[in-house]
Amino acid sequence: MMTLSHIKGKAEVPLLKETIAANLQRTVAAFPAQDAIVSHWQKYRISYLELWEETSKVAKALLATGAKKGDRIAIWAMNRYEWILIQYATARIGVILVNINPAYRKSELEYVLNQSGSSVLISASNFKTSNYESMVAHVLPNTNLRKVIFLDRDWEAFLHAGSIITEEALRTAEANLHYDDAINIQYTSGTTGFPKGVTLSHSNILNNGYFIGKRLHYSEQDRVCIPVPFFHCFGMVIGNLACTSHGSTIVIPTESFSAEITLKTVQDERCTSLYGVPTMFIAMLQMANFAEFDLSTLRTGVMAGSPCPIEIMKQVQSKMHMHEVSVCYGMTETSPVSCQTVIGAPLEKQVSTVGSIQDHLEIKIVNPDTGEIVPIGAPGELCTKGYAVMLGYWDNDAATRQAIDSDNFMHSGDEAILDKDGYIRITGRLKDMIIRGGENISPLEVEQYLYKHEDIQDVQVIGVPDPKFGEAVMAWIKLKKGVSPNVEILQQFCEGKIAQYKIPLYWKFVEEFPMTVSGKVRKVEMREISIQELGL
Repeated sequence: MMTLSHIKGKAEVPLLKETIAANLQRTVAAFPAQDAIVSHWQKYRISYLELWEETSKVAKALLATGAKKGDRIAIWAMNRYEWILIQYATARIGVILVNINPAYRKSELEYVLNQSGSSVLISASNFKTSNYESMVAHVLPNTNLRKVIFLDRDWEAFLHAGSIITEEALRTAEANLHYDDAINIQYTSGTTGFPKGVTLSHSNILNNGYFIGKRLHYSEQDRVCIPVPFFHCFGMVIGNLACTSHGSTIVIPTESFSAEITLKTVQDERCTSLYGVPTMFIAMLQMANFAEFDLSTLRTGVMAGSPCPIEIMKQVQSKMHMHEVSVCYGMTETSPVSCQTVIGAPLEKQVSTVGSIQDHLEIKIVNPDTGEIVPIGAPGELCTKGYAVMLGYWDNDAATRQAIDSDNFMHSGDEAILDKDGYIRITGRLKDMIIRGGENISPLEVEQYLYKHEDIQDVQVIGVPDPKFGEAVMAWIKLKKGVSPNVEILQQFCEGKIAQYKIPLYWKFVEEFPMTVSGKVRKVEMREISIQELGL
């Protein structure tokens, strides 16, 4: 009888049946003087006991805005200590934190605020060339926001306003929380166009962070450098929650990734663990002064977001001393990690697979047409079941039913193969998603925006290979009669209106698209033609 691609993770260590706040309180009691947060770029450092005290102040300030359990409060900022305080303060009082991508522009910001029903926005004033204050002012009349707090100018006043809230009122707000309550919404692009709000519970993300940390052998001795963004699960779950559930230190090198500052932070803070997508590690290894940094304290870390070239993994292990580095795989809908390499896995397995199944989860690989589980070694769609599967898409039951089957398996849209040793290899994507440097891009969302241009009759967006980011965005354009092709005009049409990473890098002007007999556009053929023409 042939063995099928269906496996269950270990369950020796029990799941945490507690809220994020209860878990943090246990860590505070165990390691009160241990560094909890170090923000290198903000010159900020607090212990676990101070973290509890600071999140109490933020929780009171949130209550002072009128926030209560189940309300949605949005945050729009890159990595800073305030982000972490807000993450844990909202969890303490049962407020649902809505993560907004810092690369979003006006239309995306307005959509997410309205779709989530957010009543309060906490935002940076700007990021790089983006003027957040101007964009917020533009969308504000079209939202239900009752308060906007800009971190760079309103933070102290926001905290001071919370002084009217008593300890008793805070304890009352903390009293009636359950670990299965929704606590976080993260927006992820899908093939249906607009981003969907992945709704996650305390149990989802706390347990995922905890078991990731266990697989990395985290303890209070670990100092984890996190240059990946907090608004992603990579930053706030694999990063922050993995740390706080084990008493480790969260180290923030910069607001957004800088290879040199990250290396300096690892050296100065004597970090034991470092996170990044492969392009980040490549950038650090290629620094002209790389050899000047003392990285000897590094032991482990996480590489995720896209496959890692074997030569890069070898250099990370040898030159960066990360002999116990781990590769993670998953999706926001699974909190996010469903597969992870274990320390000591063979190098070939570390670079050609995404590791083995995480604890307390169940994975099956199915024929996407029939739903039947495929034999070991055969390709099919990877599906995950267990505590990590999201509660659902916020206010979108139809999309939830499409993603989670009747047996409660979350369908990934990724094609995968399970080998006889229990390792999983991702071989492609069944969905029409573009993944650029770890960012999910919906072709339909970009197409819908480009359709607004008066010169465009029809448009199809595809992903093509890119050596740096994994994939790049390409648009095939059918112009209206009498209109001459002009790439510059179309690029200007996108600048500042949609996120920079969604703007096509390549443009192709055509009379017709390759079509199937039934009249469907053949994007596979478009991709093949583009790769050949562009020499990719």
